[in-house]
Amino acid sequence: KILAILSSLGIITGAIVSHLIVIGTDIKGDGGGLFTLALVVFALSIILIILHKVEVLHLVKLVSKGFRSKPALLFLVLSSFLSSCAQETTTLITENKLNSDTIVSPSDSLINLTNAQWKERLTSEQYYVLRQKGTEQPFSGEFVFTNDKGTYKCAGCGEELFTDDMKFDSHCGWPSFDREIAGGKIIQTEDHSHGMHRTEITCARCGGHLGHIFDDGPTETGERYCVNSASLTFEPITAMSKEETITLAGGCFWCIEAVFEEIKGVIRVESGYSGGAIVNPSYSDVCSGETGHAEVVQIVYNPSEVSLTEILEVFFTVHDPTTLNRQGADIGTQYRSAIFYHNEIQKAEALKVIAAIDSEKIYTSKIVTEVTAFSTFYKAENYHQEYYELHKEEPYCRAVIQPKMEKLHKLFADKLKHSQL
Repeated sequence: KILAILSSLGIITGAIVSHLIVIGTDIKGDGGGLFTLALVVFALSIILIILHKVEVLHLVKLVSKGFRSKPALLFLVLSSFLSSCAQETTTLITENKLNSDTIVSPSDSLINLTNAQWKERLTSEQYYVLRQKGTEQPFSGEFVFTNDKGTYKCAGCGEELFTDDMKFDSHCGWPSFDREIAGGKIIQTEDHSHGMHRTEITCARCGGHLGHIFDDGPTETGERYCVNSASLTFEPITAMSKEETITLAGGCFWCIEAVFEEIKGVIRVESGYSGGAIVNPSYSDVCSGETGHAEVVQIVYNPSEVSLTEILEVFFTVHDPTTLNRQGADIGTQYRSAIFYHNEIQKAEALKVIAAIDSEKIYTSKIVTEVTAFSTFYKAENYHQEYYELHKEEPYCRAVIQPKMEKLHKLFADKLKHSQL
C-alpha cells in the first residue's frame, strides 16, 4: 500500500509539473519551490517504481480488481483530476488565443493591435491574408509582374522586407524573392496546415502572415520567398522620402561629425554608438573596448541634394580606411572603420565604392572597412554633440580635427553648405 501511495504521488507530482508549465507559472518564489519539490518527488517515485517492479505489478492487479487499496484509489483519482485539469487548461489557453480580440505580436514592444483595430487599418483582402493567414488567388496580386525600382514593405506595419533586386519571376503566380532585407525582419515557422509541410514567413514587427519560403529558388541563395501581394506595399525610388539615414564609423566621432555638419544636403548629424552587444552603453563602457560598439555618426540627408556615393567619397577621404581598429593614436575596436547600412541599396553602394577605391589603388593597402547591417543607434552624451564647433581651440581639435576640415574644404569645396552663399 505504501508503494502504491508513493506511485500515485509520483503521478500527482508529474501532473503538477505539467500543470505549472502549461499555465505558465513564473518559476520564482513559491511557484519555483513548488515546481522543484514536485519534480524531485516525481523523480524519486520513478526510481522506486524501477527498483520494485514486483510491487508495481501488484499495484496494477489491485487497480484491475476494483481498487481494493483505498489509499491507492484516493491518490489515483486525485492524480487523474489534476492531469485532466492541466489538459483542460491547455485547451482553454488555446481557445482563448483563438477567440480573444487581442492579437499578440512577436514582441510586446512592437505592433500589438486588436482585431477591430486591424480591420480599421487594413483592407478586407489585407486583413484576410495578414491576420487570418489567407492566400490570394494565383496571378491575381498587384505585384506579381512588377519590376520597378524600389522597396517592398509589410502592408500591416510598413517594415521594409524586400528590394526590387531580390525579386524574380518564378512563374508560380505570386511575387517571389530570393532573399530578405537583413536585420531579422522576417520570422520563419513550421506550418503543417492543410495536410502539407511548409515553412511560413511572417513579419517580425507585426506578426502579419506574408506567405511561405521554399528551397527551390533559381538563384545562388536557393530560396524562394513566395509572398502574397496583399501583404505588401511598394515604395518606388522616385517616391521615396526626401530623408535618408546612413550610420558611419571612422575613428573618433568628434572628427566625422564635424566634417558632415558642413556637407550640403546633410540635414543633421548625431554622434553615438552602434554595432555592440549591450543596451544603451555609456562613453566609458564603449571606451573599454569590451562592448563591441563603435563610435559612429548617424547622418540624415536629402538624397536629392547629396547622394550616398558622394557621402561615402567624403567619408573615405577624411579618415584612413586601411588601418584595422585604429585611427592615428586612437586605438581599439571602438575606433574601427565601419559602414552600418540601413537597407540593401546602401549595402550595394558601399561595396561598390570600396571596390572602386581598391581597384584604383587610391590607398597603398586594402580597405578594411566593416560593412554590416544597421541594428541600433545609441545617441552619445550631450557633451559629445557638436564637440568641434564648441571646442575648436582645444589641443585635440586643433591637432586632429582641424587638418581634416582643411582637407575637406580643399577637396570638396563645391559640396559644402557655405558654397551656396
